[in-house]
Amino acid sequence: MLAIIAKETEITVLQTTNIVSKNKPQNNIIDDDPTASDRKKDHINLAFESHVAESLVDSRFYYEPVLAGHPTADFDISNTFAGYHMRTPIWVSSMTGGTALAKIINKNLAKACGEYGMGMGLGSCRSLLKSNEYLNDFAVKKHMPDQPLYANLGIAQVEQLIDNNELHLITELLVKLEADGLMIHINPLQEWLQPEGDFIKYPPVETITKVLEKLDISIIVKEVGQGMGPQSLKALMQLPIDAIEFAAHGGTNFAQLELLRSSDRQQQLYGSVAMLGHSAADMTQLYNSVAADLGDNIQCDQVIVSGGVKNFLDGYYHTNNINANAIFGQASPFLKHARGDYESLRQYVQSQIKGLQLAHAMLTIRR
Repeated sequence: MLAIIAKETEITVLQTTNIVSKNKPQNNIIDDDPTASDRKKDHINLAFESHVAESLVDSRFYYEPVLAGHPTADFDISNTFAGYHMRTPIWVSSMTGGTALAKIINKNLAKACGEYGMGMGLGSCRSLLKSNEYLNDFAVKKHMPDQPLYANLGIAQVEQLIDNNELHLITELLVKLEADGLMIHINPLQEWLQPEGDFIKYPPVETITKVLEKLDISIIVKEVGQGMGPQSLKALMQLPIDAIEFAAHGGTNFAQLELLRSSDRQQQLYGSVAMLGHSAADMTQLYNSVAADLGDNIQCDQVIVSGGVKNFLDGYYHTNNINANAIFGQASPFLKHARGDYESLRQYVQSQIKGLQLAHAMLTIRR
């Protein structure tokens, strides 16, 4: 008889004696593992394909397999963020509005946020400031009444509202969307490279400060794909805003996107500009350093880590490696599953939740 043993990186075939004859099962004994035969065949066939080079091992974590069993469906990964109890610490980052698909996308995303306890930032709401033509594309609060929903305007639009004494339009926007606050996106590189881009006249921190002084609203500030450096983080961390979203390099690079819409000459001149910025890992370290320097002078200690967060392991690592109350955000992965049948999005969210639960149960962060 042949016994085949798979051990670590090698398959060994051993000639054995008839060691099972004395314990041969009787015909009337029921096999309690009917899949065993097929599974063992899979193990043999796939063993050589399952070798992993040491360089591919994820060195960000300590894997602790003896300290917990598999997490159950009710394993708690919740967080309190922006005044809400979020059962799933994931933020659906701002994406779209004013297009044919926007209504179904935003509806599906909001339904997922309501069902699984996540937060959401809408795409740019600029079109709603003086018109309700696209209101139905954005009016999704009814699908997530117990989770945070933030409207979204660019810094250029906000400074124009200030110059025109029209800040009241922001309050009206939040009311008609039933939104919990405003997300202000800062995108100077995108606007600079966009053929139709707006000119930003004032330092964004001054514009944000004026809004805080004139309106009693909750504000989240984000970049749109490049992230930001330590001095920008320091300025924002000293403002009474709800949170900072990193939107770091590694996700959708909107500066690069706009550059691809411009002439060949512009692309040659400014190609390197679109590569400027900071990764989520870089910004995490920058935030921790700035927080240590500021001490008790921090007014904003909530962070949405986004930009290059491809999966739950990235999110788990970054949110546990930053000295702040942090959740993580994603855009493109949600968009991929939100454009059609809701069930596809549900399955994606469920997989992220199960992965996060497993990470919480069995992984700790290497520091």
